[in-house]
Amino acid sequence: MLIAVGSTNPAKLSAVRQTIVRVWPDADIQGIAVPSSVAAMPMSDAACIAGARNRAQAARLALNAELGIGLEGGVNPEPDGLMLLGWVVITHADGREGLASTPRLPLPPLIANRILAGEELGPVMDDILGETKSNHRGGAIGALTGGLVPRDAAFAIAVAYALAPFTASTYFPPHRQ
Repeated sequence: MLIAVGSTNPAKLSAVRQTIVRVWPDADIQGIAVPSSVAAMPMSDAACIAGARNRAQAARLALNAELGIGLEGGVNPEPDGLMLLGWVVITHADGREGLASTPRLPLPPLIANRILAGEELGPVMDDILGETKSNHRGGAIGALTGGLVPRDAAFAIAVAYALAPFTASTYFPPHRQ
């Protein structure tokens, strides 16, 4: 089975591989750079979902794959502050879709204020951490949890949840009317 991932980011590819091999050990997982067609710093759940869906569909079509997987990180303003999150969309050639999110993590005011002022999270974290491309490794999630939850681990859970429409039928027969 060919599975197209709408990203070449190592953390996102790792998240997909960690989960997919548990379901389909022989799957051919290929990353491809495709546009999200949303802002570079998605500022809402809706924008993240749209970006993930666009990436999943574009990747699946570009590689003529059975499944396309899109992962989109961003933030969402909530009553308790600006929350860091990610969304995953999995699309199948037959039209089925899976959708899930990562857990949410409140951003510290120092980081949230910079994001709200128009900066992107990746460069903000690189600046604070004194690194480059931190989003290709542990990311903001890893830094803010002291390494307890790296970016790929958070996204791996969301990939597993988004797979439910494709794996649950193994355990539950389709509803009969």
